[in-house]
Amino acid sequence: MSKLRVLIADDSAITRGLFEKAFSLNDFEVAGLVSNGRKAVDFCRENPVDFVLSDYDMPELNGVEAAKIITKELGIPLVMYCDDIKVKAEALAAGACLFLNKPPLSSYNAQTMNDFVSKVKAALKTAGTTASSISGSFSAAYSISEAVHSALSKKGFKVLCIGASTGGPTAVQQVLSGLGKNFPLPVLYTQHLDIGADEKMAKWFCETCPNIPMSLAREGEIAKAGHAYLAPADKHLVIDYVKNDLPVLHLSDEPPERFLRPAVNKLFRSAAKNYQQNCLAVLMTGMGRDGAEGCKEIVDGGGYTICEDKSTCTVFGMPAAAIEMKAATRVFPRDKIAEEVLKLVK
Repeated sequence: MSKLRVLIADDSAITRGLFEKAFSLNDFEVAGLVSNGRKAVDFCRENPVDFVLSDYDMPELNGVEAAKIITKELGIPLVMYCDDIKVKAEALAAGACLFLNKPPLSSYNAQTMNDFVSKVKAALKTAGTTASSISGSFSAAYSISEAVHSALSKKGFKVLCIGASTGGPTAVQQVLSGLGKNFPLPVLYTQHLDIGADEKMAKWFCETCPNIPMSLAREGEIAKAGHAYLAPADKHLVIDYVKNDLPVLHLSDEPPERFLRPAVNKLFRSAAKNYQQNCLAVLMTGMGRDGAEGCKEIVDGGGYTICEDKSTCTVFGMPAAAIEMKAATRVFPRDKIAEEVLKLVK
C-alpha cells in the first residue's frame, strides 16, 4: 500500500522536525514542511497531499483560517493541534477532522509521538465518511457471483475511467503502477484539483509512474492505449464520441456539478453513453458523492465498476455512495485493484 502523504505546518522548526521524524517512522510520507497557514494552502494547491497536520497558532494565516480553505475548498482532511484545549471547538468548526493537544517540548518522546500518530491514523479512517452506518468490508458484503464475474471479464473493454478526490493521487498512482507496461486501454482520469495544480500533478505522475505516461487532456484529442489523460483544472473531461474504438476527448465548460469542475460523474456518464458494456471504471477515495451516479449509469448500461474498499480509503465518501446505490460491480482494497483490472482486460 502506498504511504499517505502528509504536509506538516508549524512555525516552530523544532516541532516540524519532531513530527517529520515521528510520521516518517510510522509509514507516512512527509510531502512537505511549511511554517505558516498561507504556505500550507499554497503547497496544497500545487502538490499532491493526502492530509495536513497543522498547528493552531501560526503567522500570516493561522491554522483555523488555513483549515477553512484546505478542507472546504480543496477537500483535504486536516488534523489540528494546540496547547490550548479551549480552541478545539473553533478548530472543528473550521473543518478539522481531529483536534489534539500539542505535547509540550519537555515531554516529547517516542511513546508520546507514537500515541499522537495513532490518533491521527484513526481519525483519517473516518474523516468525511458519508456512509458511516455502513459497516464491515464491502469486498465480501457486496459482489456479484463468480459466474457473472467470469462472463463480464470476457467483455471487450475499450476504455478505463478513473475518478478520485481526497487522497486520490497516491491511490491512483498505486493502481497505475500495478498495471505494468503496455496496458491495452486508454486511461481517462478525473481528479478533484485546484486551478494551477494540474500540470504539476501530471508531471508528478510521469515521474512516479513511468509505465503509463500521463498528460493533461486536450480538446479533440484521440486517447491512445497505454496512456493516461488527466482532466485539466476547471474543465469537465468527457468522451465526445468514439473513433476506431478510441475515445475522442472533449473539455467542457458546463457548470460545476455538486460544486465540482471537473466532476467524475461527467466523465463516467459520457463513458457509459459511448461505450456501454465495453466501459470499465474505477472509483477511489474521496469526500462526497461524486462518481456514484456515473457508476450507476455504467452498471445499468452493462459496464463494469470497481470501487475502493473502506479499509484503504483516505476518505470513504465517494466509493461508499456508489456502493449504497448498488453501483459497484466489485469492491477491492487499493492494492488489489490493479490485479482485478488486468484480469478483466487481458
